[in-house]
Amino acid sequence: MERQAFDNVWDAIEDTPGAAANMTMRSDLLIALRNAVEGWGLTQADAARRLGVTQPRLNDVLRGRISNFSLDALISLAEKAGLSVRLEIVDAA
Repeated sequence: MERQAFDNVWDAIEDTPGAAANMTMRSDLLIALRNAVEGWGLTQADAARRLGVTQPRLNDVLRGRISNFSLDALISLAEKAGLSVRLEIVDAA
């Protein structure tokens, strides 16, 4: 059996490079959001109010439930959390 190497887990799991890129961006945003919220030192209920979401929705962020969020939803939450999101576009090799 031939061994394959991937840049990240999403490249190995997803069927297309576009889907892998989408999942990579979503997971990066979830991690950044979790770090920001944990840095606030607030209860989940207070942090959820700050983000304008329900506590169960925030819990989904904190537990990394990536399938519950679109890229658009995560970008919106990042903005509310005071994070700046940038997209880098490069030519494919």
